[in-house]
Amino acid sequence: MIALQKIALSKIAKNERGAAAVEMALSLPILLTFIFGMMQVGMIMAADAGMQHALGEGARMTTLFPTPSDAAIKAKINAKVFGTHIGSYTVSDPVTTASGTSRYMELHVSYTVTPNFIFFSAPPITFDRRKRVYLSL
Repeated sequence: MIALQKIALSKIAKNERGAAAVEMALSLPILLTFIFGMMQVGMIMAADAGMQHALGEGARMTTLFPTPSDAAIKAKINAKVFGTHIGSYTVSDPVTTASGTSRYMELHVSYTVTPNFIFFSAPPITFDRRKRVYLSL
């Protein structure tokens, strides 16, 4: 009886059928999380580039137009943003400041996103971008 058990165990130990399925079942969640994570990071970086572009367009409008209104600047920034569809995007009111002989306007844009991986969510990430635009006197 013991000899039969040893033979049966040696046959099972040598049998490799199904090993690839087990390896795939163990590695597939890790691989999918990694690929999905790379996609999330790419979308966050695209949103950051979209914020920078919109902020630059708002700064360009501020310097080219003689006296743009705060609402017009915010509208321009909101119209030029791209890639922020997975988070929340806010444009603060521009702040005009006079310092000595110069006047400038502070433009501020923020973007908050919570990266969502397949099996878990990461903590929220907030990007704040500011641009100081000097105005003519």
